[in-house]
Amino acid sequence: MKRAPIEVFSDWAENGRDIGMEKGHENSVTHMLNFATKGLNNFSFIDAGCGNGWAVRIIGNNPNCKKAIGIDGSKNMIKKAKDLDKKNTYIYSDLMKWKPKIKIDIVHSMEVFYYFQNPEKLIKHINRFWLKQGGRIIIGIDYYKENKASHCWPEECGISIMQLLSEKEWNSFFKIAGFKNVKSWRVGEKDNWSGTLVLTGTK
Repeated sequence: MKRAPIEVFSDWAENGRDIGMEKGHENSVTHMLNFATKGLNNFSFIDAGCGNGWAVRIIGNNPNCKKAIGIDGSKNMIKKAKDLDKKNTYIYSDLMKWKPKIKIDIVHSMEVFYYFQNPEKLIKHINRFWLKQGGRIIIGIDYYKENKASHCWPEECGISIMQLLSEKEWNSFFKIAGFKNVKSWRVGEKDNWSGTLVLTGTK
């Protein structure tokens, strides 16, 4: 029986599968963080769907990062993040409802947006309430139409909400939400694996 994404990831936090996610996504995330922070001084950062906080811990060590926040809908993941990291800020909340007190420079996310029933709505919410003018969103997705090796994941992982969309559809969501300079590319392509789809745009 399939379950909601939050339920599954809460279990993963307890049984240690979050560590595998961290190792599996490290190269893609490093690439995205380097792209998003290049040439920036004194930037603020949010990781949307931060899991155990590993990407927040990486960016929090960047001397140019003045504030790093992780937000996740899994209470277990946020507890783990707080236990591992006393320096940065972690918030347990629904991404669709939460708004930061002060708008920030970079929103990053890895393997999160397709777990929402309406990812387009989430992208609009982030544009409107999270980002400063000129701020950047950058996300990575492994589950998408062109990456055929990923199509079996809903059955394998037993997850009820996983939106299988094309690169073109994701690009259109960013543009409809009002983002400018929207670009997409792939990272880590290899045999039978189309790589992480990276999408970015500025407000």
